[in-house]
Amino acid sequence: MDKAISKSNKNDQSEHEILKCPNCYSTSFVSSYERGEYTCTNCGLVISERIIDRGPEWRAFTSEERDKRSRVGSPLSPTVHDKGLSTVIDWRDKDAMGRKIEPKKRIEILRWRKWQIRTRVHSSIDRNLAQAMSELDRISFQLGLPKSVKEEAAVIYRRAVEKGLVRGRSIESVMAAAIYAACRTQKVPRTLDEIAKYTKAGRKDVARCYRLLLREVSIRIPIADPIDFITRIGSALNLSGITQHRAAEIIRTAKKKGITAGKDPAGLAAAAIYVASLLENERRTQKEIAQAAQVTEVTVRNRYKELMRELNIEIPAQ
Repeated sequence: MDKAISKSNKNDQSEHEILKCPNCYSTSFVSSYERGEYTCTNCGLVISERIIDRGPEWRAFTSEERDKRSRVGSPLSPTVHDKGLSTVIDWRDKDAMGRKIEPKKRIEILRWRKWQIRTRVHSSIDRNLAQAMSELDRISFQLGLPKSVKEEAAVIYRRAVEKGLVRGRSIESVMAAAIYAACRTQKVPRTLDEIAKYTKAGRKDVARCYRLLLREVSIRIPIADPIDFITRIGSALNLSGITQHRAAEIIRTAKKKGITAGKDPAGLAAAAIYVASLLENERRTQKEIAQAAQVTEVTVRNRYKELMRELNIEIPAQ
């Protein structure tokens, strides 16, 4: 025991070297960098009293002060082909003081920028990722996707590149399939038709690549929930929160009855919103709802009839 304590008092000992407390054999410890102590939370034994604080030497009391004093670069991002590790020469021709650079120096910096771009993208994988990430930015901007979906899509695409699935296929199609998979995993309501609309490949190629990703990359895709589409469709139609909440209740009741299985979630959400708009006297036509949900009027009409028949809903007379 004494040997274990003396061993733990070494100056440069790492916290991970201590697996068990020599007194009570606990594995739960707490670090106090202010006092320089490493203590067992079970019996209170001070394992080490000279631990090194590896944090910053400065103090900050607000988030703005912390950002100003921090000396690290921007965080790594999978949405950049090199994850943001390389430097970038700014396109603005100004010096550190904000003054305009003279023309002779500007031509020299232009040559620096050209070679810097060439050195950043030097392998075939880097060129592939650079083109794919530009496609990711373009499609995400047009669809209005959040940052979490962009990062998830970038991670999925990188896995596909590692497995060699992109070779011989369109980069645009594989990236569109990765975006659709990311939307499904993050529960962001976007249909395959919406994503394929912004690609030149077409829906068939995107769907084929999506099935390939599911088979080879082992992505866990949750079942699409019609409730996720209600907020988006309701916002496009300027419906009140009460109507949207009523539509969500209709979907939940339909789930309990087991009539949502095998149905298109967007079509179900559109039909539930149509029923809720009639019940809450915020009437919208089937054509308006179908356009907002990007489904056909026939789909809305068929799902509407099923909901009315199975749930025994009665529309009050106007």
